[in-house]
Amino acid sequence: MAREQRGKAGERIQKVLANAGFGSRRELERLIEAGQVRVNGRVARLGDRITPEDRVMVGNRKVGSWRLQPQGHRTIAYNKPEGELVTRSDPGGRPTVFPRLPRLRNGRWIAVGRLDINTSGLILFTTDGELANRLMHPAQQIEREYAVRVLGQVSGEMLQQLVNGVELEDGPARFEEIVSAGGKGSNQWYHAVIMEGRKREVRRLWEAVGARVSRLKRVRFGPVMLEQRLPAGHWRALTGEEESALREMAGLSPDSSYGSRRRPRAADRNGRRGERGRRGR
Repeated sequence: MAREQRGKAGERIQKVLANAGFGSRRELERLIEAGQVRVNGRVARLGDRITPEDRVMVGNRKVGSWRLQPQGHRTIAYNKPEGELVTRSDPGGRPTVFPRLPRLRNGRWIAVGRLDINTSGLILFTTDGELANRLMHPAQQIEREYAVRVLGQVSGEMLQQLVNGVELEDGPARFEEIVSAGGKGSNQWYHAVIMEGRKREVRRLWEAVGARVSRLKRVRFGPVMLEQRLPAGHWRALTGEEESALREMAGLSPDSSYGSRRRPRAADRNGRRGERGRRGR
């Protein structure tokens, strides 16, 4: 079977499954070596090639043929408003981000990390599972910049402590940089840069020095900035320069399958759906 698989048309199985969002190629290689991936009822081996016509199982999970389709990758920037969840569905009926995103003929949008329900701002979505997994891996050390409104008085000693590092329940953490961004009285704004994406890490860092965050907005992820002209609840396509910079950060080669390397059209910036676009309801 292995000889037949290697001689057939199609893409290597770990590459196809990584693009479909099942993990990084290295993670999938480990699953394959452990006998956790099956193709047409047989245990897959490294080097096997698959096509959308094959029946593929990852563990006990069947991979839909639509997820095996070759496709041009896309990456977009979305301005998430407060009150939306970064999940495909919510049992409580709360709004989620996905209905706002452009529809895809094949594949699915994969969120590059998460923002909690009370945090707004920039979040990236891509159809490239390998890119998403690499960008989310802590080893990549990608800068995330937040605009933070803090209640109460913040001393220089507190700011220095946040840069030097504090101990959280899940290990030490620190800001790479904190810059004052104005404000009056007890409502002070700061821009803070962090290299990780642990759950509620920005809020927990401020709480560790006795301050409370009242507003939190992500304004940058690596080379991608949140444009002021992009309203909350809207998206835009990344530029070719942004896509290339993200792939370089993730240790991936340039990908000619990316669908667009132009500046985003006005329709993209206005959050319209699809290629011609209608805004998500």
